[in-house]
Amino acid sequence: MTAGVDRLDFVQRWKKEIAHSSYVPLSREELDTRLHRCFARLLDEATGAALPGAALEVGGELVHLHLTNPDVLSRTVRLFAAELPRVVPGLRADRLFGVLGDLAAGFAARLREQTFEEQEVIKQAVLYARDAAEEALRASEARSRAVFNASALGIAIVTLDGVIDEVNPAMPQIFRRRESDLVGARMFDLADEPWLGDLREAAADLAAGGTDRFQLETRFTGPDGAHVWTRLSASLVRDVHGEPDYQVLLYEDITAAHMLQEQFRRQATHDPLTGLANRTQLQVSLDAALHPDPADRRVGLCYFDLDGFKAVNDSLGHPVGDALLRAVAQRLQSMADAEGALAARMGGDEFVVLVPDSAGPVALTRLAEALLREITAPVRIGSHELSAQASTGLVEREVAGTDAESLLRDADITLYRAKRDGRAQWVLFDPEHNEATLERFKLSATLPAALEQNELFVSYEPIRRQRTGRVVGAAATVHWDHGEFGELAEDRFLGLAEETGLITRLGGWILERVCEHAARWVRELGEGAPVAGVNLSARHCRDPELVGEVQRVLRETGLPPRSLALGLPEPALFDHQGDPVDVLEIFAEMGVRLVVYQFGDDYTRMSRLRGLPLVAARVDGPHLRSLAAPSGPDPLDVHLVRSAVGAARLMDLPVVASGVTTPLQERRLGALGVELVQRPEPVSALEIPGLVACGV
Repeated sequence: MTAGVDRLDFVQRWKKEIAHSSYVPLSREELDTRLHRCFARLLDEATGAALPGAALEVGGELVHLHLTNPDVLSRTVRLFAAELPRVVPGLRADRLFGVLGDLAAGFAARLREQTFEEQEVIKQAVLYARDAAEEALRASEARSRAVFNASALGIAIVTLDGVIDEVNPAMPQIFRRRESDLVGARMFDLADEPWLGDLREAAADLAAGGTDRFQLETRFTGPDGAHVWTRLSASLVRDVHGEPDYQVLLYEDITAAHMLQEQFRRQATHDPLTGLANRTQLQVSLDAALHPDPADRRVGLCYFDLDGFKAVNDSLGHPVGDALLRAVAQRLQSMADAEGALAARMGGDEFVVLVPDSAGPVALTRLAEALLREITAPVRIGSHELSAQASTGLVEREVAGTDAESLLRDADITLYRAKRDGRAQWVLFDPEHNEATLERFKLSATLPAALEQNELFVSYEPIRRQRTGRVVGAAATVHWDHGEFGELAEDRFLGLAEETGLITRLGGWILERVCEHAARWVRELGEGAPVAGVNLSARHCRDPELVGEVQRVLRETGLPPRSLALGLPEPALFDHQGDPVDVLEIFAEMGVRLVVYQFGDDYTRMSRLRGLPLVAARVDGPHLRSLAAPSGPDPLDVHLVRSAVGAARLMDLPVVASGVTTPLQERRLGALGVELVQRPEPVSALEIPGLVACGV
């Protein structure tokens, strides 16, 4: 269906919604034309094709077309809010609500003008009735009485001191009170306390003759607690000498329009699922909370994230997940209200509690603990009893020198620390930890671009056989030439790549570079070329495309499979059932060498390695460092290394020790049975052939 047909159908629906409720002195064709023109102008403003102002004029046009029944505005706004996004895909909600607000404002403004016109007619009729001859007076009174009785506006004749003398039939309907209760009452009894100040001031000025009319909005709360919103237009009637005589008050019932505007305002500032404040309202409240008056003012922010919420959605379904979010939101709202704080939903399973005028870090942590206790209390949803868990980042500081952006950012980073350090806990903002975490975020965000912009490069740590001193291998290490942080070793960013899922792409890039370098070594050195070693992460090992990727790279670079050694972490050698993964046999059949690293970290599982197609085991870690101490190694460290080497020998696996820094450390490792050592002294790919030739 084309957009044009959609618009035609939309206008016809609009006409059906509004035309039957009011008498329109136009032919069907002319009404269609006028409504099409109005719709086009609204659409232009909503989509940004026209400057603001069209919606105000269209609201007035509806009144001009005699579409003044209160249902017209309500039906129009509801229809446009519900259906217009379907006619115009991608229509922004803020523009839609802005246009609908202007439409309502234009409608109300034109209706006010019409009210003033009616008011003037009534005023002139009253004056004419008082000054005309008796016959003319009777005729005028008849006409005035007809307007007085038939008007949808509430009309009250009021003395200069504010006592109601007479009301028309609409007044009891508007205020939901009997006529006898209204006559004799004071006009000020028809307004709630917060509106009385403005009303008394305006009425006093009118009664004194300082002005002939005023208009303002008031609210009245009936005996049943229901609110009645009215637009009051008051006019002064003077006697034949020009002195103030009495007042004529016109009350327009705008309750429906007011409630509709409140609904739109709430939709714009509140989350539809939980009813909590949304990001928009949070920003407004943050701006108010960060106003630096008084000078020692403080602010606190608790940033919550539900732990494992995705599992609830995946296992029990989104309706149960939504119900859990609503339950958590209600608890946060209740406690926040009691503390004079604001609870808001940031999106998904993230919530914020903003504490203006915080009493300090201790008070904020106590509140956070109370909120966490409330969140984690069991909640029954249907047949399920669930207990939510949450991590929380807390920020508490002086208002001076901070802003909304930094406050939210620091709370978000602190929340990340809480989740990284164990979850189900709160963590208070700490500048030093924040700086380190922020650096990690920066590295995570810029790592993909670093791959594209050739900021990464591969170097090698030679692996030398202890007995002969010959270089037999080269372990690849990747470095990042970062524009802000300088040259970074792989331990600064490989973990981040693993966390973010970029490790597979990064690992593939490293594999290609290493195989290109190793193929060049083979061409230059022949059989004497060292084996190139590439460590794969646990996540990369689980990549279903790994075997195909290795085959492709070997084929494209021409590197013999026996010249490539893949380092695999011990846990990645087995599947979830504890069986060896299939890729081990596949790589072995291809001729690729397999080396296990993290060997000896868990002695209880070392026996699982027997029978696997491995060619070597690598040991590393802090227990190797004391073997470099001139005063002698720690006996426990010696025992750990000897145990690992002994286990490897029983499986006919030569041992590679990495991180070897001194000749003394090499000799001690050799005495324990370590055959190969890897020094942390990276060299470029071009330097490897020279090291092989020199035998160092």
